[in-house]
Parts: sequence; structure tokens; C-alpha cells
Amino acid sequence: MKKLFETGKINQMELKNRFVRSATWEGMANSDGSCSEELTDLIVKLAKGQVGLIISSQTYVSPTGQTGIKQLGIYDDRLIASYKKMVKKVHNEGSKIIMQINHAGAKSSVKLAKSKPFGPSSIEVKDCLNCREMTISEIFQIIEDFKNAAVRAKNAGFDGVQIYASHGYLLSQFLSPFFNKRTDEYGGSIKNRVRLILEILCAIRSTLGKKFTVIIKLNSEDFIEGGFTQSEMLQVAAMLELKGIDAIELSGSLSLKISKYFSFREGRIDSKEEEVYYRDAAKLYKREIAVPLILVGGIRSYEVAKELVEKKQTDYISLCRPLIREPGLIKRWQSGNTERATCISCNKCFPQARSGKGIYCVLEKQK
Repeated sequence: MKKLFETGKINQMELKNRFVRSATWEGMANSDGSCSEELTDLIVKLAKGQVGLIISSQTYVSPTGQTGIKQLGIYDDRLIASYKKMVKKVHNEGSKIIMQINHAGAKSSVKLAKSKPFGPSSIEVKDCLNCREMTISEIFQIIEDFKNAAVRAKNAGFDGVQIYASHGYLLSQFLSPFFNKRTDEYGGSIKNRVRLILEILCAIRSTLGKKFTVIIKLNSEDFIEGGFTQSEMLQVAAMLELKGIDAIELSGSLSLKISKYFSFREGRIDSKEEEVYYRDAAKLYKREIAVPLILVGGIRSYEVAKELVEKKQTDYISLCRPLIREPGLIKRWQSGNTERATCISCNKCFPQARSGKGIYCVLEKQK
């Protein structure tokens, strides 16, 4: 019990335990991307449930990068005020909260963004992707958009930001040779493919300083032929470490129809052996990288979470779907009831968000 509930520190951010709520798209924002009362209530439930660090859902840094309806946005100063109440309520419960900032790139919605999506290179995959190649000036604008988003998050009271560079969104696309066929300084070698991310990190650091917490969500691998590999993940993590990233959350997949896996895999996890999708990648990471690791994916039982931290296979345990069904899961475990999470990974929660109803556990509501 002690290890999971001992305090932790990421940069200047002191956390009351080792549990993190991994970001997900809740589909509860207002139509302009501002934070709603409904979403505030959901996030505060997580804080009351003793989640140490809450990562907000992917928040688009530019209207060109929106991917879903009722998605949070941080593309304009006028949106700052809508977040302040939520952040204050989370802090009142003793939890910390950071904003996940994102641009969907090739996965942007034509209908919502009102323009053809762009990515590192032109790519067309039937019934899946169709985007044009970004210009250098558009790349420079993306750096500015991410930097400005981080400034707005800080002004709203967030404890930091998470740069979203996984699951096949824009920054993940730049890392992945499946998407990135460029022949300039942003394509080719892994040093070139990570360049945009490092420039975003440096832009945020130069504006907000070293004490502002900046973490990143990174794929362990893409799980697609010709994609980003575990070996490249280790190289990217090492470069991020040199540039002063504060923590890395490790996930995986491009979450496309053509991918071997989605990041949110379907199928009940019935044994401890089936848990932890990215365990092997985490072991490799911990051998080479000193930056604190936040591990997400398929963790369902207290015993497994405890083992991961005690054996130093990760520093923090990140949960998504289990907290959709049980916002009070961490509080339950802390009270001594350490039965496994009741989430069965059926993924019935996500269609609710996509339909505009907001994310919730269908099975829990049917009780």
C-alpha cells in the first residue's frame, strides 16, 4: 500500500500519490471548446476520488486541429476563464491537473476544421486518411500554437501541460515513418522526425521557464508496418531527456482502422498476466532513461499496479477506462478494498462521447 500512496514529485509539482488519470476525449466541452459545468463536475469527481494527477482530455491548440465534437480547445485567450473554476476545485481536493495540448493533423475533422487536414506528408488511405503536406510556415505556426496553448493553460491555473505525441495525431505523425515522408529537416532520420517536438518543448521552456511542468505522451511503438518502433522510442526519449522534459507517459498505437491495435483495446482482461499492454517497452525504457515514467494501458488490478511501482518498472500508474466506470477507484483502493477495477474494457463508453452525449460507463448506468 505504501509505495502507491507515497508522495511523488514531477518538476515542482508535488503529487499526493502515484496514480494518474490518463487523458481521454470526454465529449463534454461547449461548442466553442470552452470548459463546461458538466465536464468540471466529472473532473472534480476524479479529484474527490483521490487521483493524484489528472490529465485533461486532448485540447486543440488551433481550430485546424479539432478532431471531435464537444472537444476542449485552448486556441484563444477568451477560453482561459472557462477553465479556472475547474482547476481551483481540483486544487481544493488536493490533486494536481495538467492540460493535454494537441493538434490532430491528418486526423482532423474536415467538417469541424472546415478545411482539408494537413500532416507531415500527403497521404491517402481509403476510408481512413486523406491529408496534404504541411508547408514550413505552417510548421512554424504549429510551434507558436503549442507555445501559446501552454501559456494559456498556465494562466488558467493548470500545473503544467502534456504534449500529445502519440496515437497518430500530428506530432505522432511527424515521428512515424508511416506518415512522415519528408525530405527536408523535418523528415528522414529520427533526429529530423523529432525536431518539431523538440522545438515545441524549447518554445514552451523559453517562454514559461524551467519550473513549469511539461510532460509528453509518447507511443512505445505504432503497431503498424513501417511505423515508429520501440528502438526509435528510446532514442526520442533520450533526446527529450536532454532537452529537459519532466516525465513521459508511455502508450502505443496509431488508433486507425489499419492499425494492429487501438490504444483502447477491446476485450475483457481476466488475469494479471493479461494486464499492462506496454510492460516490455517500459522495462526497456527504465534501463536507459532517467526521466520519470507514467505507464498507461491495460492496468486493472491493485496488485499489478503495486508490483509495477515496487519493481521500478514505472514511477506512476496511469488509468483511463477504469476511472470512467469508477471515478472513486483510487479512494476505494486506499481504503483497503483492493479488488480489481470493475471495467471490462468493452469500449461502450466511447460511442456516447462520439454521439454528443458525453462519456460514461453504459454498464454502470444500467445498474
